[in-house]
Amino acid sequence: MATSTKGPAVHAVDLIKGVTASVDGRVLSVKGPLGTVKKNFNKIHVNIGLDSGKVQITSFSGKKKDVVSSNTVSSLVRNMVTGVTEGYLYKMKVVFAHFPVTVKVKGNTVVVENFMGERSARVTKIVGDCKVTIDGDDIIIKGVSLEDVGQTSANLEQATKIKRKDQRIFLDGVYVYEKKKGW
Repeated sequence: MATSTKGPAVHAVDLIKGVTASVDGRVLSVKGPLGTVKKNFNKIHVNIGLDSGKVQITSFSGKKKDVVSSNTVSSLVRNMVTGVTEGYLYKMKVVFAHFPVTVKVKGNTVVVENFMGERSARVTKIVGDCKVTIDGDDIIIKGVSLEDVGQTSANLEQATKIKRKDQRIFLDGVYVYEKKKGW
């Protein structure tokens, strides 16, 4: 069995002006003009530290699995910095053929009524601190955490998925049509 001669991987993510970070154990908190994002890295084999305006990510060892994990964490930290400075926005379209679908936001849930003529409403959860607004047939999801915005849109898309019918004919549902940084 071959052993690696390389040491642990070290990555540094620069913090933009106006963005601060703090580490409490293995929980990284990034604060910026749009809000705060926290991420727990307990299950990932990396060390996280702060060093003069940079977030230092060091893998536990030089093994490929640990090096890949440190690359993933550096990407997550960059997404956190982008989120607190620019934010993330997903636009979704409500599509229906025959039965008019109505979508409402109630507290921290999105309610889809009269989907495919069903009497009971389909309810999905809004994850994290996302803001969901409805503009006609468009649903706009904004937030500072890419994971929360993406999961909220995925929950809504999955809730309106049609099962046991031909998807080429029954196109009703809620679909993402635009993803972008910045509000």
